[in-house]
Amino acid sequence: MNSKLAIGLLAGAGFALLGGCVFMPAVDQLGRETAATAAAAPDPQAPRLPSLETRHIDLQSDEQEVIGELQVMFARDENTFVTIARAYDVGYEELRAANPGVDVWLPGEGTPIYLPTALVLPDAPHDGIVLNLPSMRLLYFTTTTSAAGTELKSVTSHPIGIGREGWATPTGVAEVTQKARDPTWYPPASVRAEHAELGDPLPSIVPPGPDNPLGAFALRLSIPGYLIHGTNKPAGVGMRVSHGCIRLYPEDIQALFERVPAGTPVYIVDQPVLAGWRDGRLYLEVHAPLAEDQRDLAAEAARVLGAALERAGRPELTLDQAAIAKIVDERRGIPLPVLGLSAPRPQLAGVRIIENTVPIGETETTASNQP
Repeated sequence: MNSKLAIGLLAGAGFALLGGCVFMPAVDQLGRETAATAAAAPDPQAPRLPSLETRHIDLQSDEQEVIGELQVMFARDENTFVTIARAYDVGYEELRAANPGVDVWLPGEGTPIYLPTALVLPDAPHDGIVLNLPSMRLLYFTTTTSAAGTELKSVTSHPIGIGREGWATPTGVAEVTQKARDPTWYPPASVRAEHAELGDPLPSIVPPGPDNPLGAFALRLSIPGYLIHGTNKPAGVGMRVSHGCIRLYPEDIQALFERVPAGTPVYIVDQPVLAGWRDGRLYLEVHAPLAEDQRDLAAEAARVLGAALERAGRPELTLDQAAIAKIVDERRGIPLPVLGLSAPRPQLAGVRIIENTVPIGETETTASNQP
């Protein structure tokens, strides 16, 4: 996607989440898609397929705007959203948003759980690391050259935990300045003061080990005091629980740490509404905005969809306004088609049904409000 992002360097500047049914368009006598209609739940007797690779995706071109594919699995009795999320490398809040009305601690045996493993790429450079705060996703874009001299572009996608309200992760452009294995944590005075008020005093230095909230790997950013790091509380990934730093699952930060060199650019954006093209269809993806964000999501949807039509040179195309309103209202964080003259859309019952690979007996229940 060609970026229209215009955000300045941070130096000297202010720092500034589908249940068993979903709407699908009907087609009237003129062949146009009309108001959304309910789709059947996935067939529990259908064969289970292997899950798709969602961490690393090859891009067809630098202009690609939608990646991945929606998948569905059926819960076992002991599954929770925390364990499901980690097993499929999605975040807690994005899994909850994609499955409204499902109990996050007791989904129930045989309950279909939709995995938000498709996404519209943010409007940011396809270069280095891109963090979109409302979707709580990190994207790492890389380009390699084949033996034949062909450029091969790919993107790595991971869920992240970000700063909670009052400790928001800043937006802007930064870079990775330093890499640390087994980092030591030096809690800032503000964090120590907060913990002291809560009767949970922190030491001035936390050495590497199981009690260190930075985990085993950290990438220091040029924004003073901010890191991309692991965690000793993986349940917090996909939530707003930190003091502004960006946390990843331990296995994700380890893989990222080995690949990301110092000097890598980092683009931190706040884009709850995303629109992108794939195979002639226009998709709209809407996330719940950050709590402090007061923007009009309907107006934002109109803006990004208009920009997508202009980008394709097709401003005259008819959009499914009922579908758009529903996507904005539900905020499920899943790309859904909105082009009124597009080809018939597959029903949710046709989503890829995959094996449940959540480890049996594993539980994670806590998240910490630390870095």
